[in-house]
Amino acid sequence: MKISSKGRYALRLMLDIAQHDNGKPVRIKDISSRQEISDKYLEQIISILNKAGFVRSIRGPQGGYLLTHHPEEYTVGMILRLTEGSLAPVACLEGEVNSCLRQENCVTLRVWEELRDAINGVVDRITLADLLEWSREGGDNYCI
Repeated sequence: MKISSKGRYALRLMLDIAQHDNGKPVRIKDISSRQEISDKYLEQIISILNKAGFVRSIRGPQGGYLLTHHPEEYTVGMILRLTEGSLAPVACLEGEVNSCLRQENCVTLRVWEELRDAINGVVDRITLADLLEWSREGGDNYCI
């Protein structure tokens, strides 16, 4: 499994908003400059986050984006699943039910299930608040 730039940038975008939350909206232009990511690409990603209710937009000259919840209420898994879809390592584990005809005789299925569970265990345990804390410990230097 490989996380795309959309997933990585969504995480950076959310973290940037959380880091610069002083009660005023954070502008995409400022995030783009700090993160060195195209503002056009960030606009596409913020649209997804906005539609899902992860952020809210404030219009006008002093507008921008604010988180709708506290950083501890967002997990890395929530953000990645929104932008990436399933985090399953193989196609047969992407849905609720494994409909693979070979599953009864698939020796490797257990490997894929354990890998899926390990991935979910990590991304569902780490919150945006954890990332904020880690960035403070490292002097705000982070790369996702």
